[in-house]
Amino acid sequence: MALPWSLHGDGRTVDSTEIVAPEERLTWPRTIGLGGQHVVAMFGATFLVPIITGFPPSTTLLFSGIGTLLFLIITKNRLPSYLGSSFAFLAPIAAAQEVGGMPLALSGIVVVGVLLAIVGVIVNLAGTRWIDVLLPPVVSGAIVALIGFNLAPAARDNFAKAPLTAVITLAAVVLSAVLFRGLLGRLSIFVGVVVGYVAALLLGEVDFGAVGDAAWVGLPTFTAPAFDASALPVYLGFLPVVLALIAENVGHVKGVGQLTKRNLDPLTGRALFADGLSTVLAGLGGGSATTTYGENIGVMSATRVFSTAAYWVAGVVAILLGLSPKIGAVIFTIPPGVLGGVTTALYGLIGVIGIRIWVENKVDFSRPKNQLTAGIALIMGIADFTLALGGATFGGIILGTVAAIVVYHLMSAVGRARGTD
Repeated sequence: MALPWSLHGDGRTVDSTEIVAPEERLTWPRTIGLGGQHVVAMFGATFLVPIITGFPPSTTLLFSGIGTLLFLIITKNRLPSYLGSSFAFLAPIAAAQEVGGMPLALSGIVVVGVLLAIVGVIVNLAGTRWIDVLLPPVVSGAIVALIGFNLAPAARDNFAKAPLTAVITLAAVVLSAVLFRGLLGRLSIFVGVVVGYVAALLLGEVDFGAVGDAAWVGLPTFTAPAFDASALPVYLGFLPVVLALIAENVGHVKGVGQLTKRNLDPLTGRALFADGLSTVLAGLGGGSATTTYGENIGVMSATRVFSTAAYWVAGVVAILLGLSPKIGAVIFTIPPGVLGGVTTALYGLIGVIGIRIWVENKVDFSRPKNQLTAGIALIMGIADFTLALGGATFGGIILGTVAAIVVYHLMSAVGRARGTD
């Protein structure tokens, strides 16, 4: 059976006016090298999620690689993407773990994955117009922003455990973002972790006790989800993540389409379904939920190589890394100070992604409905408003999400009725 990629030109070079299309590839040594770049690009962010949540890093890497290969198959090798760990899940996972530990958190991940897959099927049948109506940029931007800003206390708590290491880590993130260009500049989070880790080593904050006992090759730790019908508020806390994942996937499809000068919108439903399926599998086995990765779009933009062959290489490498418990044990040695420094930047960047949605879509904040939609949602998310209702307690993310949708559509409806919208 022939491989689905044709050789681009001589397979060695890419003309400055051309790109390597998804169905093309360079020579295999170059393709393998590009796949390695994608692994490096995703690695820093992907392993941070299990470190922050306490999930096994090796398990996350394994399901990340499997999810990437499934994504490529479902999108017919036409949409290059790596599925790495999603940061949108951090807040609801933390809330779920307080109630029922990791198994309950995993069940929330599975629920989100199922819902996202269902949305993918609907989009594949009906198109994306209804998403644009339900989640206009001011609403989707507010939801994404409040998810990031809601995590601020978690960054603060880790920062306070080792302030010097945290400051060194944060400084490394900031400086690498402005000092380096190309791939290294895009990996500022990864660079910050490496520099902070070295500082933590010198300060005696790293414990290698578990590394020596871990095998070089072996299956990672698998954990089954535990569903609890009485934990409805916990599951409702995961619902805003579905909206964030829809926004991320739709943005990814449009971003790659713009860079390749192709209309990839017909693949949106498949992308959503693939990400949903990948997230379900991860949740069933004890891995972190997945999403498309902007870091890897940066690599494609810099190299002009959009070949899905490179992503097959990246997925296979991630699976191999996931089959090394020792690598997972080393990742788990990252101390709180490093996490405090890097998450201070990372959670802020997640929040800014929401603001970027406003900017790129030219949201008019002179209009009261946009002002109040964003303002109310952000305050509820940042302050982590809570509402006790019928024995259930709802947190700032779900309340902010509901507020953003209700306020916007209520004010729009009243405006249309009065002829002022």
